[in-house]
Amino acid sequence: MGGKSATLGGVYRTRDTERDRLRDEIVDLLRTYSLEAQRVGHAFAQRHGLHPTDLQALIAVMHAEGDGDPLTPGRLGERIGLSSGATTAAIDRLERTGHLRRVRESADRRVVHLRYGRPGMALALEFFGPLGTRTDVVMAAFTDEELATVRRFLDGMTAALAAHHREVRAQP
Repeated sequence: MGGKSATLGGVYRTRDTERDRLRDEIVDLLRTYSLEAQRVGHAFAQRHGLHPTDLQALIAVMHAEGDGDPLTPGRLGERIGLSSGATTAAIDRLERTGHLRRVRESADRRVVHLRYGRPGMALALEFFGPLGTRTDVVMAAFTDEELATVRRFLDGMTAALAAHHREVRAQP
């Protein structure tokens, strides 16, 4: 008799090998992680009166700033899939609450970059600090080589997800 069967869109696949079972468990754990991360993000947004879109914008600005490539309003809209008007409204809300700053850093004064605001950073550190401590404890249980493998895996999975997202957004 075959192993456990899995279904996706009506297509059945038998999971006879240890690799197949491990793959299914990893995919389930990624889904669970994604849902838990969304719940934590929603809790932060609710606690601080932020719209879910505002949280997406903050995360995008934080990542870009951390990468040394701050976003312009136009690039933020592209990154999170908002129209120009919706992007401006989100930036205005975030700026009013101190989560975000518009900065003219270029010789071309027409170019505006978005930066994380100090009050917003303080709230994020207060809220997410305990999570950082928990994740540090988890990561301490892994060797550098194991963490490098996890990073390579997550880089690949993130790239696959991003490619799929671009593809489905391009479809009518």
